[in-house]
Amino acid sequence: MPRVAPFRGLRYDPAVAGSLQDLTAPPYDVISEPTRGAYLGASPYNVVHLDLARGPADPARPDNRYAAAASLLASWKETGALALAPEPCFYAYEVRWPGTVDNPGGSIRGVFVALTLEPWGGSIVPHEHTMPGPVADRLHLLRATAVHLSPIYGTVSGPCYRLADLLERTCATPALEDLVDEEGVTHRLWEVDGMTPVGTWLADEELLIADGHHRYTTALVYRDERHAADGPGPWDAILALVVDTGTQRVPVLPYHRVQVWGPPPIGGDPAADLADLTSRLADDDLAVGTITSDPDGASLAYRVLHLHGPPPVVRALHDELLDERAPDEALRFTHSATDAEAAVRAGEAVAAYILPPTTPDRILDAIDRGDRLPRKSTFFWPKPRTGMIFMPVR
Repeated sequence: MPRVAPFRGLRYDPAVAGSLQDLTAPPYDVISEPTRGAYLGASPYNVVHLDLARGPADPARPDNRYAAAASLLASWKETGALALAPEPCFYAYEVRWPGTVDNPGGSIRGVFVALTLEPWGGSIVPHEHTMPGPVADRLHLLRATAVHLSPIYGTVSGPCYRLADLLERTCATPALEDLVDEEGVTHRLWEVDGMTPVGTWLADEELLIADGHHRYTTALVYRDERHAADGPGPWDAILALVVDTGTQRVPVLPYHRVQVWGPPPIGGDPAADLADLTSRLADDDLAVGTITSDPDGASLAYRVLHLHGPPPVVRALHDELLDERAPDEALRFTHSATDAEAAVRAGEAVAAYILPPTTPDRILDAIDRGDRLPRKSTFFWPKPRTGMIFMPVR
């Protein structure tokens, strides 16, 4: 496990900024344009004003979005809307979601830390490829603000019973922050004494990056830039939520594929509709669903394809079908099977590929085999809420 440390968190002051319910948002990369507008309208202090600021993306323009975010951040600090903790500490975090017919209720607990950056391939383990566009965008924002606005999400295999006991005791006390998001998920935050030996407890663990590959890659580039100019400093660490999968069940939902051009898939076992299709999918059996439109466009065809190899199925899907039929520019991604189906029904896509959930262990098994999964392979859920805690790096 790389080194972890406490940090002085930057947090909203509700007395100035208002209710945290109106100030936070999901991670930037899962916010659609319509929902972006809703968050921007929720409060002038909503974090989306920073994370997805309005304005041109060209950093050479004086009115660019990154400079706008930096100026706004500075004004929030000056007016007291954001306040820096007096002492370094860790932050316990809990997400809890209600049960539904399709998804039993549950909870996940973790700890926010300052995670020392290191190159990929040591004790920090990636599982997805990154793309240069998102890295460039996040790098411009990090250069301008010098604040990690959104944490990466990492898991360790554990079990780490001392961390679990700490979180159990901490989460039984009143929380510093407590809100319910638009999906009905409760998010709660606590301070934890910075002298707590969290780093010692996690010393023998590898950290799997569950979410935030682009943010981690961005932080590495930024660190190297600052080293060249200023040497070591606070930019040597990134804000991270660490969760132990050895003591908790962590849902790993799929990103479904929407193919916008190219030849559609053929073959497979027929299914009646989307509900029937999804009920027959299984990661361990490498069963993936396809949705295509009949030639006349009057109805949709649902089929189950059985692929070959070890799970997770997303690797086999790309190896056997998508890398040849639908290169990256032909694919869109969504974690909603209903949205994927709607794209085919509307004629916006030639096919949709519906995937089953997987597990962190299967991702680690793939990494041990030397695999790197395609981008947008997994959707770890629920995600930590952007705006609960920030970490300055200067």
